[in-house]
Amino acid sequence: MSSRVPVSLRDAFNIQKSNPRNQALLFNIGVLRNIVFIYFVLRWSSKAARQLRGYGILGSILIFYEYLRSAAYGLILKAPGVKGKVKAQLDEATAKLEEKMIVRDPSLIRHLALPKNGLSSEKIREELLKLADLKHTNWETGQVSGAVYHGGKELLDLQTDCMRMFSVSNPLHPDVFPGVRKMEAEVVSMVLSMFNAPPGGAGVTTSGGTESILMACLSARNKAYVEKGVTEPEIIIPKTAHAAFDKAGYYFKMKVHHVELDPVTYKVDLKRVARLINYNTVLIVGSAPNFPHGIIDDIQGLSRLALRKKIPLHVDACLGSFIVPFLEKAGFKTEPFDFKLKGVTSISCDTHKYGFAPKGNSTLVYRNSQLRAYQYYVNTHWTGGIYASPNLSGSRPGALIAGCYASMISMGETGYISSAHAIVTCAQRLAAGIRETMSPDLYVIGEPLVSVVAFSSDVIDVYDVADELSKLGWHLNALQDPPAVHMACTTLTVKSVDTLLKDLGEVMVLVKARGKGAAKGDTAALYGVAGSVPNRSVIGSLATAFIDTLFKA
Repeated sequence: MSSRVPVSLRDAFNIQKSNPRNQALLFNIGVLRNIVFIYFVLRWSSKAARQLRGYGILGSILIFYEYLRSAAYGLILKAPGVKGKVKAQLDEATAKLEEKMIVRDPSLIRHLALPKNGLSSEKIREELLKLADLKHTNWETGQVSGAVYHGGKELLDLQTDCMRMFSVSNPLHPDVFPGVRKMEAEVVSMVLSMFNAPPGGAGVTTSGGTESILMACLSARNKAYVEKGVTEPEIIIPKTAHAAFDKAGYYFKMKVHHVELDPVTYKVDLKRVARLINYNTVLIVGSAPNFPHGIIDDIQGLSRLALRKKIPLHVDACLGSFIVPFLEKAGFKTEPFDFKLKGVTSISCDTHKYGFAPKGNSTLVYRNSQLRAYQYYVNTHWTGGIYASPNLSGSRPGALIAGCYASMISMGETGYISSAHAIVTCAQRLAAGIRETMSPDLYVIGEPLVSVVAFSSDVIDVYDVADELSKLGWHLNALQDPPAVHMACTTLTVKSVDTLLKDLGEVMVLVKARGKGAAKGDTAALYGVAGSVPNRSVIGSLATAFIDTLFKA
């Protein structure tokens, strides 16, 4: 077959190709192409090796299988005919959400735009009283899990005074509000002391536990980048760690490894953690205790691992806050978790939980100030002047800091030991009641040492139990993987724990007698679907609709 290229052009091309300069250029292009190819082969081979080392062959196959299964199910949901039905069901569920959450009371004024003329203070107070009295879950009698960590009326009055005295203050301007700067620094110092920080320990206040966790992850990421040049950061967390760590991975582009638990203790499996550590690991995490089950991870074991591998270890004590440091002094069993362990580099602690500070208060403390500096943001080129901030926020409410400061010095160590004793005694009463009177129908997950008691069942649908309890005015937290329910005890729960045990026992008998064929309540229906489908995009859409509903006026 003859060439389609004219002979004259073909000869010219051959002459150029035989030119030594062109030959050198082609050779260099070939070498560069091979280098790029080898780079990508090595890069993906390294990723595959880390995956196999961390999860094993079987684990990696299962992960890949779940990925394919989820992707296939996602395609089915988008198929013609199916997509329309899914949308119709989502619209129906969204309408129910709006009906349940949005108050349509004709006696309430809806302000969808600024009023033409401002209302009088008396009129506004009347409206605020109506809003405060709207029908709600009865937290005042201790029927809500967590949510309201109440320190008593006297403390609430003190916090109200703080709001009045410091409502215009902003720690962004320490020269204008020097008192707020002093209070904030001393809040951090008191928390450092509570967690046995060494000399040189440092910290910040934040708006809540999520921001504290985000900042701890950001510090670890930046440290690894500056000191080791890590550009593909990874963090290793127990599967029971707070969702804020996943949020940090999402915000800061970090890969998050979720580690399985020991099937007996429900603590993070240290051997699995060790296998997942590699050059890109910037942080390992333990909880004291975790939110779902109230279990304190083996922080001592994690500390040894962190020291050996020279990786920062963050302890999330947001929930344990002002209980877990005082367990021993309150007369209870405890486990090492704080800066006494040399491998612990940072601890998050919510002052607005069992510290009884106003909502919007948390702290993040570090072993040294260099670790803290890695979370700072500094801009020396902004036209508005040199800008620097210690955390995500710029302006912050000084009144909340004042309320936190006042709460801590009002309670004192003796007050916190007393409240820890009452709350942990309440939690142990709940756990003992379930074990002694409701086993084997219900069982307590692990050995909770702090304030949270989680229970599950191999006999009945525990979500049905939660739904029936809600009819009696209780608001407990539904958990998943495994299906469970928990109660986070507070000072308010202390007086209601016996009623909870009584109601729980009666509800358990009712659910057991009713059998599996009965109609499902909201919790059982939602989590039943979530646990049965391989692709949770529909559940994600429902969660998005829930958030959207929060902002519908």
